[in-house]
Amino acid sequence: MIKATKTKEGDVKLSTFQFDQDIARRDLANMIILHEYPLSIVDHSGFQRFISSVQPMFKIPTKNTLKSDIMKLYDYEKVKTLDLLNRNKGRIAITIDMWTCNNQRKRFMAITTHFMDTVWVLKSRIIRFAHVQCPHTSVVLADAMMDCILDWHIEKKVSTLTVDNCSTNNAMIPIILDKLSSDSTLLNGEIFHIRCSAHILNLIVKDGLDVINDSIDMIRGSLLLDSIT
Repeated sequence: MIKATKTKEGDVKLSTFQFDQDIARRDLANMIILHEYPLSIVDHSGFQRFISSVQPMFKIPTKNTLKSDIMKLYDYEKVKTLDLLNRNKGRIAITIDMWTCNNQRKRFMAITTHFMDTVWVLKSRIIRFAHVQCPHTSVVLADAMMDCILDWHIEKKVSTLTVDNCSTNNAMIPIILDKLSSDSTLLNGEIFHIRCSAHILNLIVKDGLDVINDSIDMIRGSLLLDSIT
């Protein structure tokens, strides 16, 4: 088979090409992850016709096979990230973001690590996006956090933990510190807890808007009346 590729200069270069089903399946899984397409795309008639016209040799996998391919990619990337974190000799900062799915009323915890690599380039890696079971108490959140820290073998490298400014998170921090060895934290954990400045600013703005809420309603009402007249 002949493959045509465009060079940086805009020219077209012809080369031999051998179709590989495994590589094509991996690229399909990457596409699903990258663009957040549903797994059911493999059942869409339009997608099937497109693949048939572009590469008839490609056997479209089932949803279960595609799911398996995606999990294999996850396992592969996790090994790479584990190696990257293990080779890191410095400290690792962690940020936590809680997210609620309104439709399903489920709450999720996104845990991200931030660290400098060997050439002092800032790296960030999401190491877990977990469903947190109810009730969302400080103990439940602390257990979910520690499970992630231990799973990634970074319990002796954590420098700070940045969380939203709320009472549940404030109560969660001491529980996590008790589970970490005292010699693994900086300054005995005095700088471990970092309150998210963006969340604090958001709370300030909300409180400020509540103070002038009546004035805002009056302005909106006057504008509505003006538009009617």
